[in-house]
Amino acid sequence: MIPSHINPIQWNQSVGYARQAAARIFRDGGTPADAMRAFGIEPYGSGEADWSKAVAAIAEMLCTPGAAEIRRAA
Repeated sequence: MIPSHINPIQWNQSVGYARQAAARIFRDGGTPADAMRAFGIEPYGSGEADWSKAVAAIAEMLCTPGAAEIRRAA
């Protein structure tokens, strides 16, 4: 589902990047919560996060205005 306040093309690219990043963390034995923490997102709720929710949260963070200024390379 594409949030209505986000450009569909930007959302599609963000989901692709989030899936790629989550796959790397999964291959290294990480959990969905680890993937969210890698992007500065605190896992929400008392239940265990699943990969689809982690990918959606990461993609939404990437689409957030100002995210480019927050996450910079060294």
